[in-house]
Amino acid sequence: MSETFTSATNGADAAGMPARSRLSFDLDVDICVVGAGLAGLTVALEAARLGASVAVLEGRHVGWSASGHQLGTVMPGYGLPIGELIARIGLDDARELWSLSKEGAEYVRANATEEQIPGIALSEGALEVSNVEAGDALISRLQMLGGDFDTEVEGWQVDRVRAALKTGHYFHGVYYPRAFQLDGRRYLHGLAAMARRAGARIFEDTPVVSIDPSGIRKRIVTPSARLRASHIVLAGNVHLGAPLRRLSETLLPVWRYAAVTEPLGGRLAEAVTFRGSVSDSDGIDHFRIVEGDRLMWASPETTWAARPERFAPAIQRRIQTIFPQLGKVGISEVWGGAVGETVHGMPQIGQLRKGLWVASGFGRQGLNTTAMAGLLVARSILWGDERWRLFSPFELVWAGGATGRAAGYAIGLWGRGSAAAAGALARYRERARLKEQLREARLAEANRQAGTRPPRPRPPPGRPRPQPPPAANAADAEGSPP
Repeated sequence: MSETFTSATNGADAAGMPARSRLSFDLDVDICVVGAGLAGLTVALEAARLGASVAVLEGRHVGWSASGHQLGTVMPGYGLPIGELIARIGLDDARELWSLSKEGAEYVRANATEEQIPGIALSEGALEVSNVEAGDALISRLQMLGGDFDTEVEGWQVDRVRAALKTGHYFHGVYYPRAFQLDGRRYLHGLAAMARRAGARIFEDTPVVSIDPSGIRKRIVTPSARLRASHIVLAGNVHLGAPLRRLSETLLPVWRYAAVTEPLGGRLAEAVTFRGSVSDSDGIDHFRIVEGDRLMWASPETTWAARPERFAPAIQRRIQTIFPQLGKVGISEVWGGAVGETVHGMPQIGQLRKGLWVASGFGRQGLNTTAMAGLLVARSILWGDERWRLFSPFELVWAGGATGRAAGYAIGLWGRGSAAAAGALARYRERARLKEQLREARLAEANRQAGTRPPRPRPPPGRPRPQPPPAANAADAEGSPP
């Protein structure tokens, strides 16, 4: 994600990561995983640890798309807001699903140690900030997360948020002390290395030509070999291709681009003192400090692919809008990848038919859900864990094809525009309130000063008091009897 991250990945490859191996011979395994992203590699690692024979088929190379281009933030939850989740499936099942998301985050933490993945650069804490004043909503959210969902959270008032982030664009915040962030690329390749050490076999440059899921032993055909397996796990996201087009078409392809700035020196410390990751409640900004004096910053989403370099000016402008004191920052690297977003906003996890599994739809879900999905599917296959049925209400829904992408793009533009308008209105109201408070303070000070002025001097003793003018007694003179 930065120059260091890229060179670290290349260094890991040069230091002993196996060269790409294409499947060129027929193979028989317990589990075949299609797709070597975060979810697929987690299935492979956990299944191999539990004693299964595993083969991973990847059409290009490990983590070539979204899994290799994420910001590395790990925190509980899903893309679907918690209130909508409760409305959809009820409080009890929502709590179970939330618990699974926490389990996924802790699974990542357990793997992401310096002993297992050197240079993982794990740091603590994540802050979700609001673009509008949300005091009442903040209290309600904290009570729900801390009480009903047993999640450690802190509410940050406006002053505390702005002490950490020197900008007037953000108001209240929710701080997750148990959330963390890491070098996403190192984690991905470390996961692949651990899966290989556990016994999983990863074949790159091996696209799947066809799948026959019928029968006890399912058959998979590649350009140069055939494979049989008792279970197939589809973890290829929007890139499953022609053999599974009906499944891939249930996902809306979304590209998100991110950048790392050039070193900003001391001026970054004057703008941002918070060392964890920051995301806003509207899903527009997501950033954190890396390498001490650089910003890693994600741009808004788009439903159409483009060269990453095209988004450098947009990210520059966004940084300058939020932190004008930084000026126009230099960009050292831009990257992006496509993820699949579901219509209902939840990941697709479970068994499609006997022996055919899916772990997909992780757009807007977070790294923790990929780990949770891989863990859950592997344990479902080998242990009979039935918790995947909690995702049954979130069925496969067609994403609308090209029309859906156009609609998604328009909705995204409208959402960002309405969020910007709401934020501008909130800042205007804040300025107006401050002006009114200042006016009232000045008026109160003027009244206080008037109340403390010295009294008017009294006439000196012995001096005759002034008499009322004669006209004051005229009525008595005219109306009294002689």
